[in-house]
Amino acid sequence: MKNTIINLAQDLIRRPSISPDDQGCQQVIAERLTKLGFNIEWMPFNDTINLWAKHGTTSPVVAFAGHTDVVPTGDENQWNYPPFSAQIVDDMLYGRGAADMKGSLAAMIVAAEEYVKANPNHAGTIALLITSDEEAAAKDGTVKVVESLMARGENIDYCLVGEPSSAKQLGDVVKNGRRGSITGDLYIQGIQGHVAYPHLAENPVHKATKFLTELTTYEWDNGNEFFPPTSLQIANIHAGTGSNNVIPGELYVQFNLRYCTEVTDEFIKNKVAEMLQKHDLTYRIDWNLSGKPFLTKPGKLLNAVVESLESVAGIKPKLDTGGGTSDGRFIALMGAEVVELGPLNATIHKVNECVSCRDLATLGEVYRQMLVNLLGK
Repeated sequence: MKNTIINLAQDLIRRPSISPDDQGCQQVIAERLTKLGFNIEWMPFNDTINLWAKHGTTSPVVAFAGHTDVVPTGDENQWNYPPFSAQIVDDMLYGRGAADMKGSLAAMIVAAEEYVKANPNHAGTIALLITSDEEAAAKDGTVKVVESLMARGENIDYCLVGEPSSAKQLGDVVKNGRRGSITGDLYIQGIQGHVAYPHLAENPVHKATKFLTELTTYEWDNGNEFFPPTSLQIANIHAGTGSNNVIPGELYVQFNLRYCTEVTDEFIKNKVAEMLQKHDLTYRIDWNLSGKPFLTKPGKLLNAVVESLESVAGIKPKLDTGGGTSDGRFIALMGAEVVELGPLNATIHKVNECVSCRDLATLGEVYRQMLVNLLGK
């Protein structure tokens, strides 16, 4: 299994699939799956290619989810090896996307292949949901596929997302949920004027100081057994024309909340509006909800993943909900149990991104065993 996974991972890495340009990665995957009898459905939206592949027609539906797109390489001269050469040095596979997430994608594909070869008439359905729009806008990828599947009554019961979840060794962390993410773009109005005549103007920066203090010190919640407390951070702030003798006419503040299941996006919006009204501010605010929080509690999927890690890798993982967002937030809207398990995240999005070849081989076996645990031999 190891050589098959590594060869496929190298093939995928050598394709410079900067989001959302798939560069033929999904075609390679589709051709492999077709040979095993998978039903292949292409679901393109705008400039994004998405693949929905299934083997079987009954319940439960066990899906692997991943993305072929990668972030830009940055200055390639800083890399020890060309970022799309997929070189192996001391059992480490180097390249953009090696850890995030072409390595785990290769492990998923080979795990599904090995399982289907051994169990051609398996119970349930094995599915793969693969997109080329996860690292950038995430507007025409998994979210659109999920919407289409739900509209026609298709469901996913269990889903494993191959995002790089591991911290210090393979399998030490399994993500069983993610916080929600919501961003506010706030424009506070004032009256522009000359700094020497403040009585003829209204400085929105001065007027907003008490509001900003309340916004940044407000305790949204205390978190819970699965999530840390909700966190708010100001990301950008701007006012003025660049001249030292002009009172600004508008203050722009951009802030983001990573919120847990103790609050909702509606509560957040209402609370911020309440603060703004309290401080008598004239404003406009635009909200962007990137994703609602989701949580998979211990059940069939988590048990299958944990048991697989214990039997194959000899490790009991820590369940965690930290970090950023992932496409799991869209799949969870289907009512599916969703977990994330992938290689080490130490080098993702960095120069000299890499992954252990041995870890990829182990990961493939863990994925295969998870299918056994859920669908039987």
